[in-house]
Amino acid sequence: MAALRRLLVSVLAISLGVACAHKRPVLTSRAVDPDDVAAARALFARLDALRDSLRIPGLAAVLLRDTTVVLARGFGFANVERAIPVTPETPFNIASVSKPISAVVALRLVQDGRLDLDRPMRSYRDFPEFCTAARAGSGLFFADYACNDDQLNLRHVLSMTANGAPGTRFWYNPPSYSWASRPMAEVTGRAFSDLVDSLVLRPAQMQHAARQHRRLPLPPEIAASMAIPYRVDSAGRLQQSPPPPPQGDGAAGGVIASAMDLARFDIALARGTLLTPTSRAALWTPTRTADGRSLPYGLGWFLGQHERRRLAWHTGLWEGQYSALYLKVLGNTPADRLTLVLLANSDALQWPTRLDEATIERSAFATAFLAAFPARGRAP
Repeated sequence: MAALRRLLVSVLAISLGVACAHKRPVLTSRAVDPDDVAAARALFARLDALRDSLRIPGLAAVLLRDTTVVLARGFGFANVERAIPVTPETPFNIASVSKPISAVVALRLVQDGRLDLDRPMRSYRDFPEFCTAARAGSGLFFADYACNDDQLNLRHVLSMTANGAPGTRFWYNPPSYSWASRPMAEVTGRAFSDLVDSLVLRPAQMQHAARQHRRLPLPPEIAASMAIPYRVDSAGRLQQSPPPPPQGDGAAGGVIASAMDLARFDIALARGTLLTPTSRAALWTPTRTADGRSLPYGLGWFLGQHERRRLAWHTGLWEGQYSALYLKVLGNTPADRLTLVLLANSDALQWPTRLDEATIERSAFATAFLAAFPARGRAP
């Protein structure tokens, strides 16, 4: 029970999901459109103003058109006391933005014939015991958790449809998603963090990214350059926060990465380096119930629409410490595809939402992005 309580504290915290020019070579597959650059500069000025108004000490931002980085900037400070500026390569704790990465690992194992998303969860080692402890604790995530149902499978867990009758409704459940690492480790005989490193971080050339958990410390060079977390206290003063509490080797969080690392991940995903096109499409296919209803989550991604454009996104949150937004416009052609990555060393990228809804329109940062880059053929 004590271990379960530590897990719940960790994953709940994860989920309640001076400008600096980019100095490294920009990842690009084509010439950057000057109109995109102008729009990105105007957007970034708006994002910096929002950062300032919300007292976010440091913010890293990257914008891509398909597989081309249009603009990458850092705003504010990774370390306020030492006046160390944020850059696009500054590592942050990305919290629940780890979930899309974990979903890629799962689908890669499916591609390789090593993992079956439709295998019952109760057939995996230790899951019945986890279920008993979870249901005994009840609470926000487990009052109607379907872990005693033999129909519950890993697809339900990864699509956030594990509460109630499996596959019938969306309920954002980070502790359940965290446990998804166990089947992946069991069928391969490898630690989940090793799978993330070998199947995602290294193939995508994520240069400042690493997994971290209780028994896996960060490489010293990443730990030394990581953004310090901050919070605003009751008197309105900016204060350093302690680091997030230690967690297990779960799929809900545990990745440290820079904004440019997430851009590299995005490009590798688009180019087919990590998954086949069919597997990639499964990430962004809305879950459908047996009666045909479409739910706002795919496999590791929130899904929705804005002015007839399909959107995929995930947020990350450590309360009082870090927040993140990874938002994609899923166009049918390269010219229609856009991605925005934002990482902050405070929790102020979050917005109010319930566990049964997907509400990207409530984010001032997301709406600024979508307004700055409207659908082709529509004036801003």
